[in-house]
Amino acid sequence: MDIAAVVKKQMSRFYHPVDIASLVFFRVAYGILGFIDVLSTYVYYHWRHDAFNPQKFQFSYYGFEWVRPFPEPLMSAFFFLLMGTALFIAIGKWYRWVTPLFFAGYTYSFLLEKAFYLNHGYFFCWIAFVMIFLPANGAFSLDARRNSELRRRYIPLWALFPLPFLMGVVYFYGGLAKLNGDWLRAVPLADWLGQKAATPIIGPLLAYEWTPWLMAYGGLLLDLSAPFLLLFRRMRPLIFAAIVFFHAVNHLVFNIGIFPFLSLALTSLFFSPDWPRRLAARLLKRELAQEAPAPVFPRYRMMPVVMTVFMSLHLLIPLRHWLFPGDVAWTEEGHRYAWRMMLRSKHGYGRFGIKDLDTGEVTRYSPRQDLSDKQYRKLFTHPDMILQYAHYLRDSKNQFGKRVAIYADVKVSLNGRPYREFIDPQVDLAQEEWRFFRRSRWLRE
Repeated sequence: MDIAAVVKKQMSRFYHPVDIASLVFFRVAYGILGFIDVLSTYVYYHWRHDAFNPQKFQFSYYGFEWVRPFPEPLMSAFFFLLMGTALFIAIGKWYRWVTPLFFAGYTYSFLLEKAFYLNHGYFFCWIAFVMIFLPANGAFSLDARRNSELRRRYIPLWALFPLPFLMGVVYFYGGLAKLNGDWLRAVPLADWLGQKAATPIIGPLLAYEWTPWLMAYGGLLLDLSAPFLLLFRRMRPLIFAAIVFFHAVNHLVFNIGIFPFLSLALTSLFFSPDWPRRLAARLLKRELAQEAPAPVFPRYRMMPVVMTVFMSLHLLIPLRHWLFPGDVAWTEEGHRYAWRMMLRSKHGYGRFGIKDLDTGEVTRYSPRQDLSDKQYRKLFTHPDMILQYAHYLRDSKNQFGKRVAIYADVKVSLNGRPYREFIDPQVDLAQEEWRFFRRSRWLRE
């Protein structure tokens, strides 16, 4: 078998013309969901909790410490401008200009506070990046209405492929992450659902002993199979119905923001690309417009390279936690960006010791006075945040000319297990540095 010929034949499919309708549908949904997500971030975190106040402490992502919030009123103006770009995307106005602006602005807001990390926020950053390169304003947009040269009925398949591929990655790796002992024992799902027993209407159903087991194994099987079964036309309606039910339950029980709606919009891209056009014709009781001859799209020499790099990146990043020894649910090393969603219930407490190296005096220090409630809850269960806060304490003392050592006494409970030591209390964290690809020697297993 000539492998090169097979690869070339498969890559040629990326230039096959497909209807633009489903991409346009996603553009509208993406713009609306982006507006809602930015609005909720502004109202809840900035307006209500003043979380992006530059005078307050923020946990930064390593490598992005330079990303800082603006002072008021610039921070509020930024959020309103970002919401405006999302709406312009939805209506297809100045699309080529506003998509990179939205990507840059949304990614900036995501990077402002590590304690607010959500998988859907990280996912949305990637979606925003991909949308910059897609001709999603070629129909049902103000751009196409004013400029006839932008109008198109067809796009090459490569313009549609990245979005369902990303959704398939999220589903599959989300399923792989569930293949662990706790999840297979319906832990911590049973505890979470027990706390929701008072929920109106669905509460009594959540209280049954078999419910967490059904949800645990149902979610596992659906995540692992969905991206593959959706490739078969006859299976799509059944799998999509199961996915709708799955996300509806998650939304009602856990209230996880826009993620269920974003997932459904992306999953719809597995259907025939002309499904929105056919659905609109059926609802309006009109005949489908006669199809124009499909164009022949140019073939870019770099397309195989771009697609290979794009796919490899998203297939490899979620596996990086295997570079570190120990249970990733405990160590957190490699947990982010790996689609390890809703897998653990983790609680911690502790305090820091500040030792004056000149006098030998040790002062016990609680971070509660420096952090918001959410930051405080996240701090003791995430080693990178513990180290970052220890460096903040060190630098705060150094600016007054004091030489200090910083120690952390932290206890953590994972999925209902007894609390145990999380950080080596004998290690001076002021002297430690975060390593992206090496186990932290001060972290207890």
